[in-house]
Amino acid sequence: QVQLVESGGGSVQPGGTLRLSCTASAYTYCMAWFRQAPGKEREGVAIHSNDDRTTYADSVKGRFTISRDGPKNTLYLQMNSLQPEDTAMYYCAAQYGVIGSSCPQSSRRFGFWGQGTQVTVSS
Repeated sequence: QVQLVESGGGSVQPGGTLRLSCTASAYTYCMAWFRQAPGKEREGVAIHSNDDRTTYADSVKGRFTISRDGPKNTLYLQMNSLQPEDTAMYYCAAQYGVIGSSCPQSSRRFGFWGQGTQVTVSS
């Protein structure tokens, strides 16, 4: 089992910034951020493989940056130019994988999840 602990959520005004962190109890090849707004399905925000390949949802490209501190097993999500539509519970996810392989894009294929951290963007 891999335990994931998120931090860094909060309330900001439109145009503001936040940095989310997720610390894992063990190494996994794939790590990702998902989010879920009330009444909506969980959606992928950004996915990171340990060989530094990343994918982003179209809605966050150019505004969000995913990164990882390998030795610390910590994943980050730098969120700039936040908008009200970014309001959601943000979840860290992790999954084992093979070096050189692609990480899953679907939440159903991630086996480990954090408890989530709330991000609220409002004026």
